Amino acid sequence: MLGRFTRGNVAAPARIEPNVEPVAEAPRPPEPVISEAGVAKQKSHTDAMLDLKVELHRHLIERFNLAVMETATKEQILDQIRPVVRDFVRTSAVPLNARELDRLTSDTADEMLGLGPLEPLLKDDSIADILINTHRSVYVERRGKLEETPVRFRDETHLLRIINKIVSAVGRRVDESYPMVDARLEDGSRVNVAVRPVSIDGPLVSIRKFSRNPYSLERLVELGSIRPQMIDLLRIAVQTRKSILVSGGTGSGKTTLLNALSNYISPLERLITIEDAAELQLQQPHVGRLETRPPNVEGKGEVRQRELVKNALRMRPDRIIVGEVRGEEAFDMLQAMNTGHEGSMTTIHANTPRDALSRMEQMVGMAGMPMSQESIRGQIASAIDMIVQTQRLSDGGRRVISIAELTGMEGSVIQIQEIYHFVRRGVTPEGKIIGDYRASGVRPRFAQEAATMGLQFAKDAFNPQVPL
Repeated sequence: MLGRFTRGNVAAPARIEPNVEPVAEAPRPPEPVISEAGVAKQKSHTDAMLDLKVELHRHLIERFNLAVMETATKEQILDQIRPVVRDFVRTSAVPLNARELDRLTSDTADEMLGLGPLEPLLKDDSIADILINTHRSVYVERRGKLEETPVRFRDETHLLRIINKIVSAVGRRVDESYPMVDARLEDGSRVNVAVRPVSIDGPLVSIRKFSRNPYSLERLVELGSIRPQMIDLLRIAVQTRKSILVSGGTGSGKTTLLNALSNYISPLERLITIEDAAELQLQQPHVGRLETRPPNVEGKGEVRQRELVKNALRMRPDRIIVGEVRGEEAFDMLQAMNTGHEGSMTTIHANTPRDALSRMEQMVGMAGMPMSQESIRGQIASAIDMIVQTQRLSDGGRRVISIAELTGMEGSVIQIQEIYHFVRRGVTPEGKIIGDYRASGVRPRFAQEAATMGLQFAKDAFNPQVPL
């Protein structure tokens, strides 16, 4: 029985003997963390356990036949790895009691049945992104900063086995014919994979983790990403069914903000979400989720976002929420907003609100409809009510840096009035951005409409002299 799991499928004695040189050295001790006062502090016991798991997993994948172990039950794996884990912990610098040792053994078995070396990183809530640069190195993002981890895969074949496990779970494939793919994990975390030949040195994997507890706008206030007066504006905009475009760069928090905004949608409304890889975590009870589909092996069966937007219109939605517009589906999205689906929301990649409108204009042109530039801009101006601009700053913080309202057309130009904006004041010696939020003094045009619905803004919400 034991021989089934050892590398090479050779028979083994009662005690597992690795077919590689044993690792005599203990895991590297965690590096001290230097506080602002310059005092080194040792990592917590939890951090030490995470490092121990990473080292232990690397220790195990060098000694077992992973392809065979993937077909085994958890009980069989536990029987085989328990003595190895016990010996490994005995040589480590981390003291564990019997209960912690059993938990470590069980967690290690879960990892070997799951996504292998990635499992400890996926369970660490402080990590926002996992970036795999071939099987040789893995980086993570914590609090907006990148740092390298000791996580490694045994070889490229091991990494490809994990990749195929991820993409096959959502009915997709990745190989030389289709070397790039978008997928998702069970918890909704977004995965992007690129393999040879487009990835020259080996597979590249990016995992955007999602919080188990979706952020609310109030939580974003605690993080300094937005102010309460700005929340009131967005809350009332959602409740009065204003269509909102969330704009920003990669990793700036667009989807997080879109999820938070959806909390203010009435639970009595029917929502249809459309995404390339389903990642929105809406809290309403009546949500229909649609997802694009890549072509199959014969090159058939592709379903694009544009077809999904058209189909969503036949599904009696109160609002349509598109995860991100990036092509010709922008035209159909605008049509939906202009024909009885007010209050719809989407995101777009752009650096400023004005850039977002220019990109939207270009996307509508991709639909190939015989429309003049002025008529396209007219459609945009009448469909979209507000643009919320997000940005990831140089210190790693994510902020809402602007909230603007579209007020119509003047000639051939879409008019925008900014209601709130972030003013950058400087940088601390530690690199942290210093700044504050300011109101422009302009009240939103829908303030009167909101008042008729019993929704009131605070007295000084738009006073530029009152700090937010």
